[in-house]
Amino acid sequence: MSYFESRLRVNTSNFKEIEQKLHFCKLLGIQNVIVELENNGEKMRSDLKRRIEEIPNINVKYRTNINPKNLESLIKKLKGIGQSSNIIVIESVDKKIQIQAAKDSRVDVISFSEPAVLKTIFPGVISLTKQNHSFIEFSLAPIIVKNKSLQSKNLRNLYRGVQLANKLNANYIISGNFDDIYSLRHPRALISVCHTLLGISLLRAKNSFSKNVVSLLNRVQMRQDKNFIELGVKLINRGEI
Repeated sequence: MSYFESRLRVNTSNFKEIEQKLHFCKLLGIQNVIVELENNGEKMRSDLKRRIEEIPNINVKYRTNINPKNLESLIKKLKGIGQSSNIIVIESVDKKIQIQAAKDSRVDVISFSEPAVLKTIFPGVISLTKQNHSFIEFSLAPIIVKNKSLQSKNLRNLYRGVQLANKLNANYIISGNFDDIYSLRHPRALISVCHTLLGISLLRAKNSFSKNVVSLLNRVQMRQDKNFIELGVKLINRGEI
């Protein structure tokens, strides 16, 4: 089974840092990494992507996180992004933005990684992601902090969010989302954390780091098809009839 670290944040202006983080992942045995570009939707330079992909023995995919301030900003940032080969992720504390993003077939993931956003999760947005075959994201970084009071608060919120997602049978992925490379852990270790602290079954926890991520990547590939309308719906060219 292939496991993924689904959110590795990198500074696109510092290749040395990117290289260091990816090499550290390899040392930990993490072979599949989804790199988040710290540029809020701007396109990645092709030369930088080439240099990253020249790093051997690691499978790198990309995600673009968009943090819109309002609905107008969301619509503007999503314009023309449907053909992107990156995973398109929306992260916002605004429930109206979450709802609109969950309705949009160009959006692959609604992220509840950050503590402030996690507190806003509600059944409506989960139901919409299920209808649109997109994904919810949770992250473990907020519960691995030194401040014990904050850690306890974040754990309660994450537990509540995950249990709600399980109750509604949501499609979700779980990432580490660690800033410090020395906090990085192999997904197998994080699966144990999910099972022990969050009450997620082992199978569901494993899927959130593997099978569900593969399904997410397949969704992105399908979205790039110019004849794609929504999952299960495709325009048929005359020559295909």
